[in-house]
Amino acid sequence: MRLESLGLAALHRLDPETAHGLSLRALRAGLAPAPGPVTSPRLATRVAGLDLPNPLGLAAGLDKNATAVAPLLRCGFGFIEVGAATPRPQPGNPRPRLFRLTADQAAINRFGFNNDGVDVIAARLANRPAAGIVGLNLGANKDSTDRAGDFCTVLETAGPFIDFATVNVSSPNTEKLRDLQGKAALTELLAGVMRTRATLARPIPVFLKIAPDLGQSELADIVEAAAATGISGIIATNTTLARDGLADPARAEAGGLSGQPLFERSTRIVALVHQLSSGRIPLIGVGGIGTADQAYAKIRAGASALQIYTALIFGGMGMVPAILRGLDGHLARDGFANISEAVGVDAAKIAATA
Repeated sequence: MRLESLGLAALHRLDPETAHGLSLRALRAGLAPAPGPVTSPRLATRVAGLDLPNPLGLAAGLDKNATAVAPLLRCGFGFIEVGAATPRPQPGNPRPRLFRLTADQAAINRFGFNNDGVDVIAARLANRPAAGIVGLNLGANKDSTDRAGDFCTVLETAGPFIDFATVNVSSPNTEKLRDLQGKAALTELLAGVMRTRATLARPIPVFLKIAPDLGQSELADIVEAAAATGISGIIATNTTLARDGLADPARAEAGGLSGQPLFERSTRIVALVHQLSSGRIPLIGVGGIGTADQAYAKIRAGASALQIYTALIFGGMGMVPAILRGLDGHLARDGFANISEAVGVDAAKIAATA
C-alpha cells in the first residue's frame, strides 16, 4: 500500500492523461495490488445471468483499448468493463481533455470516444483470460451517419469475446449522442442492438448506460423502452454536466464530471429507476463510490452491482479489496445473508426526496 501511495503521488505531478497512460503500463508490469477477485457468501451474486464473485466492477474508460484486461481481472473486481469502442478508430477531442479536481475528489473528461477501433479491440479481447467477467462499452463514431447502426457493428464484431455489452448513449462528449436517450430513438436503437445480440452464438446480457441529468418523466420513458426491448439491465449513471458546489479551479472545464460530487445525484437516479421499474430491471450503480459506506448506500438504493473508476485516481487499486471487505462487514452487521437481500431496501425513501 505504501508503494502504491508513492506511485500515486508521483503520477499526480504529471498531466492527467500522461499519468493515465503510465498507470496502464504499471498495471501491465504487475505494479498494482493483485489479490484476485474478492469474494464471500455474502458478496457473491448473480446479475442478469452473470455469476459475479462480488458486486464491485470497474467502469468503462480506464482501459479504453483493452490493453490491460488480465491484470485488471486480478485487482479484486467482480467484473470489468473496457471501451468505449467505436466501429472505426478515432482520436477523440484535442488535448488537454482530462482534468483532476483534487479539491473535490473528482475528474472532468472530454475525451470524445478516443479508441483504436473495434477490430483492434476485439482482437485483443479474443486473447483475454478465460476466467473473469469482461464487458465492452459500445460507442458510435463522431462523424457517423448511422449512430444506431454503429452500436450493432461493435456488438457484432466483439460480441464473441465478451460477457456483456453496454450501450452508451449518455456520454456528454459526442455531440447529440444524448439525443438517443429519447423514447422513440432509444426504443429503435435498443431493438436493433437486441436483434444483433440474437445473432451471436452466445447471446450475452446487454445493458444501457444512462445520464444522471434526467428528469422523472425521461427516466420513465427509458424504463419503458428497456422493458419493451428486453435489455438485461441499466447502468446508472454516466458523468454529469452539472457543476454544483465545486471548489477546484478546474471546475469550469467543459466535459463530463465524475467522482465524489456525483454520488448523491447518481444514487437518486438508481433509486428512481428501481422504483419506476418496480425492481424488475437489474441496475448497476456507478458514480462517486469511494468507500464501503457509499457502495452499501448504492446497493440499498436499488443497485444489484456497482462500478468504480474516478476514486481509483485518488486512492489506487488497493481501494477495491478495502471497499469489498467493508461492504461484507456492513451486510453481516445488518443481518443479510447475501447482498441480493439488501438491494433496494432504501429505494422508496431516497426516491421520495428526488
